[in-house]
Amino acid sequence: MADTGLSGRTVVVTGAGSGIGRATALRFAREGAKVLVADLNAEGAKKAVAEIESQGGSAVAVVGDLSRPEVVNEVVTTAMETLGGLDVLVNNAGIMDRMSAAADTDDAEWDLVLRVNLTAPFQLTRAALPHMLEAGKGAIVFTASEASLRGSAAGTAYTVSKHGIAGLTKSLAVMYRDQGIRVNAIAPGGTATAIKVDAQDGAHGPAVIGSYANNVGRPAAAEEQAAAIVFLASDAASNINGVILPVDNGWSAV
Repeated sequence: MADTGLSGRTVVVTGAGSGIGRATALRFAREGAKVLVADLNAEGAKKAVAEIESQGGSAVAVVGDLSRPEVVNEVVTTAMETLGGLDVLVNNAGIMDRMSAAADTDDAEWDLVLRVNLTAPFQLTRAALPHMLEAGKGAIVFTASEASLRGSAAGTAYTVSKHGIAGLTKSLAVMYRDQGIRVNAIAPGGTATAIKVDAQDGAHGPAVIGSYANNVGRPAAAEEQAAAIVFLASDAASNINGVILPVDNGWSAV
């Protein structure tokens, strides 16, 4: 079995107060990593830290909206000054849209989804990169989506945001591969988490998307997505770069 090489490394996981992010933070901690739990929900973040510490791990929480520059700065500063570095960045935090088709997507829905799902992870990555470049190494993993691969998995805003994450992943991989930084993403299919879709009854988008629901297959557990994230960040994936990895029980093959 390959050594993951994660023991002692510092890992930032966004959206780590629940769902895939929480499962990912816990799994990194079990591998011996020091984990920064970043989340908008203070209670969820503190519970994740407490669980890691109860299992003998090391963790710290940063609470706030990652689309705000001061929160981005706090995450990076805390990782560097409190945990001693920034070896792995997992850009996992995100929100769903209302499954709206383009004609029904208002500016508020578009702006919020793009800001949280694409702009915020870009800004955090930009802030983390100088430290990784100085160290000459680093691993970044994004949570993309099945909606990164097709147009039938979500509404317009979410689909565009996750296609953007796929493009950002590939651009970063090319730009920084010769400087010791690997960048990959998982593309989850249906996953059992607490995320709810506030779809409008009778709207065109949800009706169209619903017609493809039979292709989803068995929903994944959050821990299954976490396993893929930790693998991509680990030394076991040392020559994997620029990949959008479907973790979807074959949905992308249908």
